[in-house]
Amino acid sequence: MTKKSKTIDTERIRKAAKEILLAIGEDIDREGLKKTPERVARMYTELLGGMHEDPKKHLRSTFTENYDEIVLLRDIPFYSICEHHLMPFIGSAHVAYLPTGTVLGVSKLARIVDCFARRLQTQERLTFQIADFIMESLKSQGVAVILEASHSCMTIRGIKKPGSVMVTSALRGLFRRDPKSRNEVLSLMHNSSK
Repeated sequence: MTKKSKTIDTERIRKAAKEILLAIGEDIDREGLKKTPERVARMYTELLGGMHEDPKKHLRSTFTENYDEIVLLRDIPFYSICEHHLMPFIGSAHVAYLPTGTVLGVSKLARIVDCFARRLQTQERLTFQIADFIMESLKSQGVAVILEASHSCMTIRGIKKPGSVMVTSALRGLFRRDPKSRNEVLSLMHNSSK
């Protein structure tokens, strides 16, 4: 088993991008392609930066608050890279939790989504990772996460079905056990201003 790297090896990515260009028959000395391998290396470093980010750092902005109703941040834009084709999927996340005396700074919910999204992913795993992390870290009474995304691996290649949207959900705690709480949070999540 290989040891997991703590950083992204941009030089290897640059060399691999150059090899891909050569493999498809391109002239790597052509003006438009001269810096493409470096751009690709920087792009992957940016898009996959969450692989080496600890989501716990976003828990530093918690506050003691006597609040035990639903906290919901809707329509959080995100992008991720599908691990099956290395192509992006782009969408919106809706994240809710029921606090137990501790609330999280609102921007931190979006940062947690980004932290897990900026990795090689499947949408299903991404949904569970966000829900489980918030549930465990905040000791919430319940967590609900819904992701809606368009996958370029099926919209511009393969079956070619642009406009299709994949929806995944993860319900934890009270939102999973109690039908009334589940219905309330799902109603709030779908009552979007769109």
